[in-house]
Amino acid sequence: MPPAPPKTHIFRVHARHVAAHHARTLQAPTFEAAAVAYVEDLHELPGDAEEINVIVREVESGREHSFRVYLENGNILPRI
Repeated sequence: MPPAPPKTHIFRVHARHVAAHHARTLQAPTFEAAAVAYVEDLHELPGDAEEINVIVREVESGREHSFRVYLENGNILPRI
């Protein structure tokens, strides 16, 4: 039997430098995956920034996480 596909969740994602009403709705398996998908398609990069701060909220539960995504190498770290 083939492995089951990973469960996806619906997230609302926006960068800190962009107003929350400009958030995008994404489907992804994890908060981190949603943050990376958002940054990969982000057109409004802040100047010569080396990193972007992203807020990811799961629609169903309302849980929210913040991440710092480094643009040069794609590394992602939770913001505390």
